Amino acid sequence: MKYNVRGQRMEVTNALRDYVEKKLSRLERYFEAPPQTDVHVTLSVTKGRHAVEVTIPLPNLLLRAEEKSGDMYASIDLVVDKLERQIRKHKTKMNRKLKHLNSSKVMFREEAESAGHTAAALLTDEEEDFELVRTKRFKFKPMDVEEAILQMNLVGHTFYVFANSATKEVNVVYRRTDGTYGLIESDN
Repeated sequence: MKYNVRGQRMEVTNALRDYVEKKLSRLERYFEAPPQTDVHVTLSVTKGRHAVEVTIPLPNLLLRAEEKSGDMYASIDLVVDKLERQIRKHKTKMNRKLKHLNSSKVMFREEAESAGHTAAALLTDEEEDFELVRTKRFKFKPMDVEEAILQMNLVGHTFYVFANSATKEVNVVYRRTDGTYGLIESDN
């Protein structure tokens, strides 16, 4: 993996860059072959909170994690732990799917040596199934982004799905943790 480490409103020192690369390289042990991908890491400090955001694009999978704490090194450790949990959750599911299709190519290793994790803990994390408990169907009223934000605030949710009157596509507006709003559009 190639690491693209950048600082937002801060300078990334060599020591910090080395620490990020050392910690993230731990993730390579979960893969049969080290992925040839660019790992995007953004480090920032806002109001005394040290934030780390990591995005790892893989074939048919996007790993992303973000953590904030009072110390940059602690934030890096926390984000790597979060990514390891994501990989373990996807590992069993992906390998089962590929085996089911009689594929000899396996993305994740069968037995990952994981320091500090017992086999029982790995099994419980890996075999967690996702249970869909509710399905809703809606007819989307075409509206602009501002109206969608107003509707989201009226219903008291943190996101709102709507048909964008300008693009004629389904979009999502959402409230960000800093109180601003975001828009998700399809990239088709």
